[in-house]
Amino acid sequence: MFAITVDMNMSVEQAIAQLRQSLQKEKMGIVSEIDFQATMKEKLNHSIPPYFLLGICGPGYAKRVIDADPDMGALLPCSCAVFETSTGKSRIAIQHPDVVAAQTDKADIKAAMKEALEALQRVAVELRG
Repeated sequence: MFAITVDMNMSVEQAIAQLRQSLQKEKMGIVSEIDFQATMKEKLNHSIPPYFLLGICGPGYAKRVIDADPDMGALLPCSCAVFETSTGKSRIAIQHPDVVAAQTDKADIKAAMKEALEALQRVAVELRG
């Protein structure tokens, strides 16, 4: 499994707002945001439904990962896609922390990603209501 997914009965913008609030409770946040719908239109003149790519970071987890192996920063922040599945419905797909943990044998990184997973699972539960 490479993603933790949540389907929501709301617009992409509303889903992102809910995600932002839930992440804050876990001392995490959105550090980057790309309007992929706009990028596809601008670069390829291709229309797609609303689709955003987000960078999610828990600074405490990121510090532990980079302290253990600075090269692992190439996998941070964790990726997230939020997109429209149908009118008024959206899906959040957050990169599973095991994607990062699987790239190393360092116990410190695996422990940080285990804790990050627990936090993201709480976020998903809250978003599902």
